[in-house]
Amino acid sequence: MKLVFAGTPEVAVPALDALIASGRHEVAAVVTRPDAPAGRGRRLVASPVAERAEEAGIEVLKPAKPRDEDFLARLREIAPDCCPVVAYGALLPRTALDVPARGWVNLHFSLLPAWRGAAPVQHSVMAGDEVTGASTFLIEEGLDSGPVYGVLTEEVRPTDTSGDLLTRLAFAGAGLLAATMDGIEDGTLHAVPQPSEGVTLAPKISVEDARIQWSAPALRVDRVVRGCTPAPGAWTLFRGERLKLVQAVPVLDRADLAPGELSVAKNNVYVGTGSHAIELLWVQPQGKKPMRAADWARGVRIVPGELVGS
Repeated sequence: MKLVFAGTPEVAVPALDALIASGRHEVAAVVTRPDAPAGRGRRLVASPVAERAEEAGIEVLKPAKPRDEDFLARLREIAPDCCPVVAYGALLPRTALDVPARGWVNLHFSLLPAWRGAAPVQHSVMAGDEVTGASTFLIEEGLDSGPVYGVLTEEVRPTDTSGDLLTRLAFAGAGLLAATMDGIEDGTLHAVPQPSEGVTLAPKISVEDARIQWSAPALRVDRVVRGCTPAPGAWTLFRGERLKLVQAVPVLDRADLAPGELSVAKNNVYVGTGSHAIELLWVQPQGKKPMRAADWARGVRIVPGELVGS
């Protein structure tokens, strides 16, 4: 089939690579978000998908909005059979959805209908799911509600951050998306409507969502830290400034600290929660690089009984 691939971040690159390498399909063009400012100099930088497509000699389309007439005209000229999508980052209007004969097929990183929305992996980790996965589905105008072509499952490991889990799903999902294109082309794969039960939503995680509530149990704090790593980053307040929690682990045999209370040993930094303590392993003070929590604690000279979070 002739394909136009839509995607933007690094997590979409494995799927693009899989389609390029498949040998069965022609990736005629790539649709991605416009160049965005990055780094200290705020220089405009192309998306990872755009960079990979340019390396492969594939035409790159960067519409400000996918309803732009120039973009739609070019899409009609290319006349793709199908448009696979991975984390494109913009809503597709009906005028775009109607162009490919076999529709737009999204690779979504959850077992639909669970975790429909922008941040399925983060929500899965924060909810304490033991199993998640990826789904390919036909895009409709509803939020991730279209019929499903295929799924795969992936264990959520006890120490997984959302970044760890998303990386594994990106590579496993690339194979699922390529297989879905194959099945659509040869007519062996047909989309099945999602069940109406079990729908959960996964909106984008805000900075406020990532703020640690020290009155919560240690396992909940652990899930928030892992679910918000690498972005937006779990955080708390210390002496009026934000302190990011880069890595922490529950300490289930210690329950002598009040919520938010700090305790410092020679090479360990503990914080009380609503149940057991957690140990801070890596933190990032405001305006500084990540550092070992023990080094941070020595530098700030924590007073006995001092609190974080207030």
